[in-house]
Amino acid sequence: MYVPPHFAAPGKETLIRLLPTASFATLVSIGEEGRPVATHLPFCYDETRGENGTLIAHMARANPHGNILERGEALVIFQGPHVYISPSYYATEINVPTWNYVAVHVYGRPKIIEDPAKVRHLLDRLTHENEKDMENPWRADQLDDRRLKGLMQGIIAFEIPLSRIEGKAKLGQNKSAVDQAGVEEAIGRLWG
Repeated sequence: MYVPPHFAAPGKETLIRLLPTASFATLVSIGEEGRPVATHLPFCYDETRGENGTLIAHMARANPHGNILERGEALVIFQGPHVYISPSYYATEINVPTWNYVAVHVYGRPKIIEDPAKVRHLLDRLTHENEKDMENPWRADQLDDRRLKGLMQGIIAFEIPLSRIEGKAKLGQNKSAVDQAGVEEAIGRLWG
């Protein structure tokens, strides 16, 4: 990801801030003949495992992406808030259209998890992360054992120990204070 110095954001901290609302991300691996393969998945992040933390997720066993998961380094792209910025939002007249956004790219080598107890733990963690704010959170133990076992056989569970995290927050930091105020006011009117 191209990150000019004035848009650089601390990777790990930015990822942690994005995750409550941006945990659905894009996993990218290199497939046959060097072609990129992408899958959109929910992820959980465990910041305590490894220097940069570890992502956990699962995908359908029928997804061909699963066949190349462990071939090499993967990229996971998390997108945070973003908005189109019109030149009319600025106080000065020397601007062009742009897009303000926050994004985090993380890199690591996926490892498939085969042990049924570890797969179950991963599923419980993913479910808890997404159900924790529900009035009546759903749990996997609400399924009978046979059904749950069948569902678990239909997925590929995996983790990605992160080797690198890049954060970018392109939020007009390179603009004057008067232009930044104009953008803030315009967005406030739009989303009021």
